[in-house]
Amino acid sequence: MLGLLPVWVIAAYAVSYLIIVALLEILKLAGMPVSSFLRPSIIQAVVATLMYTLTIAIIVVVPYLLRGRFSTNLKTLGLDRLMSWTDIGLSPVFYVVYMVTLAIVMVMVESFFPFLPLDQVQDIGFTAFGSSTDNIVAFVTLVVFAPVAEEVLFRGYLYGKLKVYVPAVVAALVTSFLFGVAHLQLNVGIDVFILSLFLCALRSLTGSIWAGILVHMIKNGVAYFILFVLPFIGG
Repeated sequence: MLGLLPVWVIAAYAVSYLIIVALLEILKLAGMPVSSFLRPSIIQAVVATLMYTLTIAIIVVVPYLLRGRFSTNLKTLGLDRLMSWTDIGLSPVFYVVYMVTLAIVMVMVESFFPFLPLDQVQDIGFTAFGSSTDNIVAFVTLVVFAPVAEEVLFRGYLYGKLKVYVPAVVAALVTSFLFGVAHLQLNVGIDVFILSLFLCALRSLTGSIWAGILVHMIKNGVAYFILFVLPFIGG
């Protein structure tokens, strides 16, 4: 059971990817490629939204319908209560501590492994010099939807399930490792691995994923400001 949980999440993500690729190919073969009626930024947002939605639907809804061993509920997902003032207050504190920790770890990694490509730029699928519509779509996708979906999937479902069977530290390490691998880039993987450890700690501390969602939104919001807002302010 324990070993199947990470596999189940990865399998759900892979199936979601294959479904979306199949749909795009069907539209293309039918003479209606999505690029003919949607802007690249919109396509990116739609694909990301569908990927997360399908993955969450598969890992949560399918087991529920089949009454399988992977069945879950809102408590397991960390969504059995509304956001509290404690969640709001803890989020900026944990974000600052996470950033300080990240800076220290990155300096250490660069010192011991100078050959690693730690300065590689992450491909987020959006351009900072697109139209205002592109920028709005990027904001909604990166700062609002992605944090919610990723927290439900990783700190909600995966961590919530794992910590039932193993110590919370082990569950956090496994969840964070998979979260890092999912980002497919070494420097980003190290970043989000550390982020995930703090988000798992928040989940254990507060009993929900709301504070983690807020920290995740702050992180992505800062990145959005640097990539999409500062270039225009600077001229």
